[in-house]
Amino acid sequence: MVLRPPVGGPSVKLLVVDDQAMVRQGIAALLTHDDAETVVLEAEDTAAGLSLAASHADLDAVFLDLVMPGVSGMTAIAEFAVKRPDVPVIVITATQDPVKVRQAFEHGALGYVPKTASAQTLLAALRLVLSGEAFVPALLLRDGATGRDDGRTVAANGPLTARQSEVLRCLALGLSNKEIGRRLAISEKTVKVHMTTVLRSLGAANRAAAVREARARGLI
Repeated sequence: MVLRPPVGGPSVKLLVVDDQAMVRQGIAALLTHDDAETVVLEAEDTAAGLSLAASHADLDAVFLDLVMPGVSGMTAIAEFAVKRPDVPVIVITATQDPVKVRQAFEHGALGYVPKTASAQTLLAALRLVLSGEAFVPALLLRDGATGRDDGRTVAANGPLTARQSEVLRCLALGLSNKEIGRRLAISEKTVKVHMTTVLRSLGAANRAAAVREARARGLI
C-alpha cells in the first residue's frame, strides 16, 4: 500500500476537516483501508482543525472541505498556510468550479479533489502532495484551472516527475532511502513516498526490478 511505512517506521498522520461526520469518517476509512498504521484525526470546523494542527507537530497533511459554516474555505486554507506552513492542504469538496480551484491554489492549497473522486484518486493526490508537488484531477486540468507558474508539477497520473527521476537515479546507484534523502535534502518519509510512486509507475515489484525497467526504457 502506498502509505504503509516499514515495520518500526513512522506512521503517516493526516487531518480531515469537514462539518459532516459521515464525510469525515468516509475519507478516514479510505485512507486507512489498507494501511492500519495511518493515523487520521478529525475536526468538524476550521477552528477545531487549527487546534489539532497546532497540537500535532508530526502532522503530514490536511484534507479540508471548502464549504463549511463559519470561516470561508479560502480563509481556512490561508489560516492553515500561516499557522502550519509545513503541512500541505488538500481541498476535498463537491465544488468543481475552475474559478474555485484557482482561488484555492492562490490561497495556499497544494491539492484539489472532488468528493466524487475514487479512492485511487484521493491516494494519488496525497502521494503527490506529500512529495511536495501539486495535484489537480485531469478533468479540471483541461480547463487550465490552476494557472500555476511556480514550476510545480500538476498531474493526476503520468510520467515520473523531476524529483521522482532524481530518486530513480539515486536508486540506480544503490543508495538506501536514508542516503537518498541526504543527497536530495528531503526527508526519508518523502523518499519512501517517491519510491512507491516510482515502483508503481514502472510496474516493478522491487527496487532491482525498477532499475532494470528504467534502463530498458532509457530513463537512466
